[in-house]
Amino acid sequence: MNSYKVLIADDHSIVRAGLRRIVEESGDMEVIAEAADGKGALLQVQKELPDVAVIDISMPGLDGLEVTSQLHAGYPKMPVIILTMHEEEQYVIRAIEAGAMGYITKRSASEQLVNAIRKVHAGSRYLSAEATDLLALRIARGSQGQSPLDSLSTRELQVLRRLAMGHTNREIASAYGISIKTVDTYRFRLLKKLNLRNNAELSRFAIQNRLVEP
Repeated sequence: MNSYKVLIADDHSIVRAGLRRIVEESGDMEVIAEAADGKGALLQVQKELPDVAVIDISMPGLDGLEVTSQLHAGYPKMPVIILTMHEEEQYVIRAIEAGAMGYITKRSASEQLVNAIRKVHAGSRYLSAEATDLLALRIARGSQGQSPLDSLSTRELQVLRRLAMGHTNREIASAYGISIKTVDTYRFRLLKKLNLRNNAELSRFAIQNRLVEP
């Protein structure tokens, strides 16, 4: 029986080691490549051509949403599973929009990762119970319960997170391959859409909405 070839991308080596153990103890899967950041993940996919990519949403450089979007464009038949600490509905929605076929939290990985890999490899979508509940609540709320975050594009959300984490415009521009002027344009849009005045208020907003850790 052929084994599933899996790529794992996470910036913490101890997490990668734990995920590798979970995957390889399944008996029919092998981790053929690892990456510690987004650019490394893209390079490893190009080099190794895994069957499934497991991508952490929060990595240095290119984040998981950006990596997923690029992988979906370049390798549309290769399913991506987003692995995350975040249980906010915004991340679930953005991950699906980026092309992810799976979304699970790190705390549930030991129970769900192997099944998620099998499901997405077979062409089905796999969402953790937490993610499914969040989407159900969003549908139940309808347009009346929309968050201010719903008005943001995925790129604006990414820039918001990085500004809140203290990254400079130059660092953000380098991470996403855009100009510093474009980053400043995104910042201006964020302030206007969210009715905020400066980076300190952007950071406070991001923390309050659990987009970053305080």
